[in-house]
Amino acid sequence: MGIIEVNMFDREVNDPGHPVAESFHELLVEVAEQYGCNLLSFSVTRGVVSFSFDNDELMADIIKTLQIDE
Repeated sequence: MGIIEVNMFDREVNDPGHPVAESFHELLVEVAEQYGCNLLSFSVTRGVVSFSFDNDELMADIIKTLQIDE
């Protein structure tokens, strides 16, 4: 299983406990619940969010969405 990394926030968001990061974490947990899976990892370093789920289909859907938005 891979990890998705996305440059999402300003560089000052450098901790999963930052309010902006916490809000995104809550969103990812909700998505996991909707897909009946778990959020396996979540970290934030200088605005880059890294996360993974234990559902290959969800991971693939997210990657496809990110590629479309490029």
